[in-house]
Amino acid sequence: MCRWMAWSGQKVLIDDLLFQPKHGLIDQSLHSRMGVETTNGDGFGLGWYGDGEGPAIYHSVQPAWGDANLRELAFHVESTMFLAHVRATTGTAIQQTNCHPFRHGRWLFCHNGVLAGFELMRRDLMFAVDPSLFADIQGSTDSEVLFHLALTFGLEDDPVAAMERAIGFVEACAVRHGIERAVQASVGIADGESVWAFRYSTERNSRTLFASADASAIRQLHPENTTLQRLHDEDRIVVSEPLSDLPGLWKELDESTVFIVQPGADEERPFRPHYDAAAGNGGAAASRAG
Repeated sequence: MCRWMAWSGQKVLIDDLLFQPKHGLIDQSLHSRMGVETTNGDGFGLGWYGDGEGPAIYHSVQPAWGDANLRELAFHVESTMFLAHVRATTGTAIQQTNCHPFRHGRWLFCHNGVLAGFELMRRDLMFAVDPSLFADIQGSTDSEVLFHLALTFGLEDDPVAAMERAIGFVEACAVRHGIERAVQASVGIADGESVWAFRYSTERNSRTLFASADASAIRQLHPENTTLQRLHDEDRIVVSEPLSDLPGLWKELDESTVFIVQPGADEERPFRPHYDAAAGNGGAAASRAG
């Protein structure tokens, strides 16, 4: 379906994480080991935080491995936080507006997965998006609609609660339409200070998602590795699949969890989607849809 990664920590050259690792995201775009598809060549995107206001984004419909502009950017841009995504379409068009990450203000959003039966639910889901956000939906993917549902349900105030309500709303809509296994979601969200990584599916059999181990533990495990010795305590990577095979570097995130990379201690906690049609934005739309 797709592969994505997030970095949070010291300022790094993006090339060091996208292109240099043996099984970095660019290699995964051609040789995914754990994805539904081996090749993820239906476009890519990069969103990063620098010195300007909010995040910058670069999207292309070219395969990530063949885009000279991406290599040029990655070799010269340094960032303390970025999201990168390589796409394998689940049926929507290959076009720039369908490339992740999506952006709203200071927020970035990327998704690996699918909303099953999206073509049947699309009208109901889009009617639930807050009218002030509706015009910002530029593409045709289920992922972008999910992002705007989360914004509707309060992502800018509480990303975890908003995603629980957004995915809960999708599952409730799927039930009304007789759709099973509605949500398959490995999601990355960033705001320039923190990263939220969600692993969830309706059938409790989600796409893979890993986080790097605590930096101090990695340094102790591999004292001979000069690259790993340069890791700072706040450095963390979240990936669809590990960038290398070195033992002890990666922890697979548990099913139905959210991993929060933040200043200080990071946190993994249960993720429990739910939806109350009578509460908050989208409630009236849900009632109409039902």
